[in-house]
Amino acid sequence: MMLRFARPARSQPISLVLLVLSVALACGLFAAEAAAGTAIKHPDAKDLQANGSPAEQSDPVVVHVDQAKLMPMPDHVGTIIVGNPLIADVALQPGNLLVVTGKGFGVTNFLALDRSGKVLSERQIQVKGPQDNVVVVYRGAERESYSCLPTCERRITLGDGPSYFDSVLNQSTTRNGQASSGSAGSASAAPR
Repeated sequence: MMLRFARPARSQPISLVLLVLSVALACGLFAAEAAAGTAIKHPDAKDLQANGSPAEQSDPVVVHVDQAKLMPMPDHVGTIIVGNPLIADVALQPGNLLVVTGKGFGVTNFLALDRSGKVLSERQIQVKGPQDNVVVVYRGAERESYSCLPTCERRITLGDGPSYFDSVLNQSTTRNGQASSGSAGSASAAPR
């Protein structure tokens, strides 16, 4: 629909008023569309697949700290980028399987690119706390975590007090070192 206005002798003040009214009307329509959720959404680069079509929105990959999850990947993945490797780590395995390991609490993302740099996949990774029976003990401001299945044992959990965390970590490191040296020693002592 086209509107025509008759031009009076003094057109500048009326033209200015019409311009202001047109801008106000356009802003009002845009605001009404946005409020109703009907505004046109233009996809940006992260919303597009390698072929230029919009990427499908999917739920985040949920993994627990110190646990891993397998997920299939598209063919021809050349590079995988993790937003924050302190939260999650990923490793591509043969058969286009991606191993996602929870490293710290929080949310990050990963991008899978082909060899030419086109985005094949983008997903969020949500890392949650332990899912087993964890008992948390507070001694003043210091926190200690125990895994209780069925008896309670000390465990290393992000957020524990530094002295408790270091103590349990040192014990675990010492034990693992003893186990490694013990198995290496028994292997070298075995008859040939």
